[in-house]
Amino acid sequence: MGLARLAELHGVAPSYAPSPGVAVPVPQSTVVAVLAALGVDASTPQALAQALAAAESSHPLLPPTVVLWHEPEPAEPPLDELPLKDPPLLELPRPLKELPPGTRVEVAAETGERLEWTAPAARWNRLPLGVHRLRADAPDGRSASVALVVAPARAPQPPARVHGLLVQLYSLLSARSWGMGDLADLAELAAWAGRGLGAGFVQINPLHAAVPGAPADPSPYRPSSRRFPDPVHLRVENVPEYAYAGPRERARLDALRDKGGELREAVLDKGALIDRDAVWALKREALEIVCRAPLGPGRRAAYCDFLAEQGQALEDHATWCALAEVHGSEWHSWPAALRDPRSAETAQARRELMDRVDFHCRLAWLADEQLAAASRAAHEARMAVGVVHDLAVGVHPGGADAWAQRDAFAEGMSIGAPPDAFNARGQDWGLPPWRPDVLAASGYAPYRGLIRSLLRHAGALRIDHVMGLFRLWWVPQGAPPTDGAYVRYDAEAMLAVLVLEACRADAVVVGEDLGTVEPGVREALTRRGVLGTSVLWFERDWSGDGRPLAPEQWREGCVATATTHDLPSTAARLTGEHVELRHRLGLLTRPLDLERTQETADVAEWLGLLGARGLLPEGMEDEEGRIRAVYRFLLRTPARMVGVWLPDAVGDRRPQNLPGTWDQYPNWRLPVADAAGRPLTLEELAASPRLHGLLEVFRTPPQSGRGPRTAPPDARLG
Repeated sequence: MGLARLAELHGVAPSYAPSPGVAVPVPQSTVVAVLAALGVDASTPQALAQALAAAESSHPLLPPTVVLWHEPEPAEPPLDELPLKDPPLLELPRPLKELPPGTRVEVAAETGERLEWTAPAARWNRLPLGVHRLRADAPDGRSASVALVVAPARAPQPPARVHGLLVQLYSLLSARSWGMGDLADLAELAAWAGRGLGAGFVQINPLHAAVPGAPADPSPYRPSSRRFPDPVHLRVENVPEYAYAGPRERARLDALRDKGGELREAVLDKGALIDRDAVWALKREALEIVCRAPLGPGRRAAYCDFLAEQGQALEDHATWCALAEVHGSEWHSWPAALRDPRSAETAQARRELMDRVDFHCRLAWLADEQLAAASRAAHEARMAVGVVHDLAVGVHPGGADAWAQRDAFAEGMSIGAPPDAFNARGQDWGLPPWRPDVLAASGYAPYRGLIRSLLRHAGALRIDHVMGLFRLWWVPQGAPPTDGAYVRYDAEAMLAVLVLEACRADAVVVGEDLGTVEPGVREALTRRGVLGTSVLWFERDWSGDGRPLAPEQWREGCVATATTHDLPSTAARLTGEHVELRHRLGLLTRPLDLERTQETADVAEWLGLLGARGLLPEGMEDEEGRIRAVYRFLLRTPARMVGVWLPDAVGDRRPQNLPGTWDQYPNWRLPVADAAGRPLTLEELAASPRLHGLLEVFRTPPQSGRGPRTAPPDARLG
């Protein structure tokens, strides 16, 4: 009982529920290990008793971070209400309600303004939005200095029903890219999709910096840093200094560009996989040459502004990159003194490697510039939302973020998922979790910096595994995933920071809430304006007869899609080809005939609903017609955003990622291809009759957004 009580006091669940009404206890060894990762010693009966006594006797005046929610101010108040009143405050949180009378309160706002008063008087509704410092001194001698997050009640919403494209950027090669899709391709895609297809957004995979090495992990969901983009996505020719190379440098750059073209042709014409390592080897050499060109005064000033704005975070990231070139990309194996980003030895190494540190800072700046260009292209194409960026759930344990913020990550832990009906062995994703206590004590500074960085050039942000804002499954190092435990985070504070930064950036927030979702999570996200993710094949009446949900029964606050990067394409689903693929790879857990029968029945049930709704005028045997019917159905739902998986538009059969495989399947390395498996360039996609036939489903009058759409509906990429 003592260990369970101590665990609960520190947000560690001593049991979990794999299904309703079933409680599975967490092994005591796991609870002890998780508590140790949180800085709590429960390894002996005496240590447990001391830790429990300390936790139960602790009565701080305020928690480390306090949240205030404000209703948004009316944009145009009635004349009789001028001057504008203070924004109405939502429910005052209990810690502030319970401040003893006579408590002196002082708030140092982000803006530099200071407000002071004595409880029970309250001036909370006069505080500006932001993350402030709150000091309280109570008459009983207790005091507290904590972070105060003042956030709007809800994140921004799409201006109207919008549709857009979903694509893994690396898979989208143009006639100018060097073997994989890049940021110039993203800008081209956004400009064409907005003007030519009336699309309101383009959603892409995470562009986070990868861990260097050969071979590098191709997954965009296991990055070195989530805060800074990977320079492999740069279009080298679009860097302004590229034009100023001297004759010798120009000859080498031309040769590298030609080799990049050979990589592109190998993928498009010879069936080769996307080779990220080969692409980066070429681009890195080219960028080394380009970055030797001196910056003009204006460019130098812009670069210095970027360095000042990014501050310590960028310096740490670039330092890690420079040290990794010398000592390897796994910082746990570096000399002991260099494992500490704040040590004197690390500072000395940074000075000695200053040229390399500057090079990696420059790459981050160049990527930021090209991200900004892609965002501008989307807005100039009158996209209502723009580019939707993706935030991975975690980082590589040996990467830059885990090194630079090592105190904020739980040592010896990784996140994953507990056993459930789909995976009896649980999952270990190999990603270290943030410590909730350290986040709270810092006012969520690492998290705030991450969200703000990702929203710099985003019209929306997708949060992978958004349930992680509430709790995460921690697995001790060396233990199987079944022996993990849920650790709770302050979801109110995590959401407040997210909503605050989204409102500052005027960006929509989308949560990937597929799979096992704790009761109350979707309701909390909806209350704060965070859209969910609804995939057609999963939308059934699970509490009733299990039949497909009628479109009017879908939720409004979501992005409605037919598939995702982890699921079969719609063509593969409708034809059952994904079952055959999983059978060939030995991934089926039931006999093939049973899988085929079940899949055929599921698809037939959905097609029956589509036919009954009059959404299949082409007939049941027309593959393109059936795919169009799926998207016609999505348009019948009230979903605020409808996403078209770009490979669906050309009949691609292959998933981009097949969970449960590593080297058995080319995850994250496939280009977008047609129904026959022939890779297609962006230019070919733009001219595809099949694509335009599918997007004809979405032809509607222009939707409200950042401006009227004036391009003709049949505009092509020129």
